[in-house]
Amino acid sequence: MTKPLDDLERARTQWIHRGASRPAWAIEPGPGQESVWDYPRPPRLDPDSRLVRVIHADIVIADTRRAIRVLETASPPTFYVPPDDVRTELLVLGEGASHCEWKGNATYWSLRVDAGEITNAGWSYEDPYPEFTAIRGYLGFYPSKLQCYVDGVRVAPQPGGFYGGWVTGDVVGPFKGEPGTGGW
Repeated sequence: MTKPLDDLERARTQWIHRGASRPAWAIEPGPGQESVWDYPRPPRLDPDSRLVRVIHADIVIADTRRAIRVLETASPPTFYVPPDDVRTELLVLGEGASHCEWKGNATYWSLRVDAGEITNAGWSYEDPYPEFTAIRGYLGFYPSKLQCYVDGVRVAPQPGGFYGGWVTGDVVGPFKGEPGTGGW
């Protein structure tokens, strides 16, 4: 008799695309580019020494060369910044909750500055699953809400509004979050 899958196992097995082979409709990467369809599932952690900055209204919120990218099939990289390189005094506990089948439960953070508050501008995993303890307490930020840069180049937000991937010129898709991608 086989053991029934628990909710976490079921969520982790639902994905068709796992980075083992690039679908025919994926954009072919050019020189110096990565295809998000070559990223694995489960995701891979990738230390990144490029200069990562997060800014709002000329206030530097985060500044690091110690980011960790999370690379997951179909999504542009999500950059996580060590808390020592974030002005955490500007963050207050945000609203809501979400769960990632790979990383665990997300804690949301709002940015509070003189100009007001930006609700759920970022998130962290305070108690991640064992495979992702390297990003425990690191902060991810939404480029749809803040100005995010990699080596001085402003990134675009991952389509769809929910995901926190950073679209740069060195990644090609199509990306999860675009219309018709709900089953990815």
